[in-house]
Amino acid sequence: MYQNRVLSYGIAGAIIFRLSIILLGTATLQRFEAVNLLLAGILLYSSFKLFTGEEEDADLSDNFIVKTCQKFIPITSEYDGDRFITLQDGVRKATPLLLTVAVIELSDIAFAVDSIPAVFGVTRDPFIVFTSNLFAILGLRSLYTLISESMGELEYLQPSIGVVLGFIGFKMILDFFGYHVSTEASLGVVATCLSTGVLLSLVKKSDQ
Repeated sequence: MYQNRVLSYGIAGAIIFRLSIILLGTATLQRFEAVNLLLAGILLYSSFKLFTGEEEDADLSDNFIVKTCQKFIPITSEYDGDRFITLQDGVRKATPLLLTVAVIELSDIAFAVDSIPAVFGVTRDPFIVFTSNLFAILGLRSLYTLISESMGELEYLQPSIGVVLGFIGFKMILDFFGYHVSTEASLGVVATCLSTGVLLSLVKKSDQ
């Protein structure tokens, strides 16, 4: 019922956070080229986790981010309309709606750990890095329902994302040692991997 409001607040926070990280990352990369290796390591680790990670439990009550938020924010057990803060027994407490926004923000930080380095692996232009992240976030906002329903059906999408992250990680290592892969070739590999993952998933689904 309140998904649109929660997503709007969550996305606004994500945009501000990512802009800050991108500006900081750009300045850092300009001064310390070796940071490339750190970012490459993050991408390779993320790629490895996508291939070996287990499915997350659908019960979010045991989620690490949820538990962390509950330690620092007193939260009611029930919603109070579309309010983020409510009074309970004379004490101001957050509603589960605010907890949801907090989880979205912290989850975005976790996702940004590999998504932002992935874009830096393709281009160093901060404008392109930010706008690509911006369009991705806004696209997620618009296509939330479609994506949430289709992700479970695209069986090979996660492995294809793992391949993409691994490729960009290796590309950053090669760039550091002077072996450059063109932006066009990089985008071609990314598009091919993602398209292949989607097509294989659809083919398998149609055969079932």
